[in-house]
Amino acid sequence: MNQIHVPVMAELAAAGKSPDILYWVGCAGAFDERYKKVSRSFAKLLNHAGVNYAVLGKEESCTGDAAKRAGNEMLFQMQALNNIEILNGYGIKKIVCTCPHCFNTLKNEYPELGGNYEVLHYTTYLEELIDQGKLKLDKSLLNDKRITYHDPCYLGRANSIYDAPRNVLGKLGGNFSELKRHKSKALCCGAGGAQMFKEAEKGNKEVYAERTDEIIESKAEIVATACPFCMVMLTDGIKFRDQQQKIKNLDLAELLAENLGI
Repeated sequence: MNQIHVPVMAELAAAGKSPDILYWVGCAGAFDERYKKVSRSFAKLLNHAGVNYAVLGKEESCTGDAAKRAGNEMLFQMQALNNIEILNGYGIKKIVCTCPHCFNTLKNEYPELGGNYEVLHYTTYLEELIDQGKLKLDKSLLNDKRITYHDPCYLGRANSIYDAPRNVLGKLGGNFSELKRHKSKALCCGAGGAQMFKEAEKGNKEVYAERTDEIIESKAEIVATACPFCMVMLTDGIKFRDQQQKIKNLDLAELLAENLGI
């Protein structure tokens, strides 16, 4: 696997430098084997666009999102205060997240604990880079493949970000079609609110299976996602319905990196 140069905040600070943005990788982006590919793709895009960025590396810790959703407010605040101390120590002003859960927590819940930053989801940031001409895409590469998009709850309903990911997909070409339930009416993948970390409740169908059935119904060849939780659940759903040969679940960052050949 080719090495990617990713600047680390401590090294930049030691050299008296500061980044324009901090890329918040998140737990999934750092540890989940599938989502590491998304982190690599996003880092490649940042490098390709010539962005002055850095990551915290080993200094980055969980935002505390799952602990808070599960009801452990004390653990959440411990995590948050530790992260805020590090971020403020480096004078961080602008953060870009690949995970909507990290994005929502840093943007909406850290300010009351003393963590005030400009926080962007990476779909919004990628749209900016494309509009600035720093990422030049070729619309012909998808060859009119049928593509759809699953709205992450913490990006859509929690933060009303619906257009940016769709605008990015529009720059890629392909034959885009919406799922039956989308935007504010979108169905959750089944993992949010710390549901991923507990046993399923009583019922006759898993949420991820219900959502996967809607993807199958759309006849999409590619379902684009923008959240590590959604990536896990929908990939499982596609396997559960034995559709691996017909449907690919790819993150927006992966689609852009593939388009640019990086």
